[in-house]
Amino acid sequence: MSYEVIIPKPVRKQLDALPEDISARILDKILSLAEDPRPSGVKKLKGFDNEYRIRIGDYRVRYEIDDEASTVLVLHCKHRKDAYRN
Repeated sequence: MSYEVIIPKPVRKQLDALPEDISARILDKILSLAEDPRPSGVKKLKGFDNEYRIRIGDYRVRYEIDDEASTVLVLHCKHRKDAYRN
């Protein structure tokens, strides 16, 4: 089963602000969530029903999985020092 990966405009802006090589690596990992939304190394975030995070070097990608609608909504893509601040 393939999932639809949704990358909202604010997250695209976060990716665009990163160096090109890092941005490309993160985008590849995000797009791979379409085939496997829970890859090895994924962590389910406590206090949230369907929110997960993956590590890509010093960066963290937080996302929500909706299994009924087969969608992955990317919430944030930030450096690890900023990823968990609101």
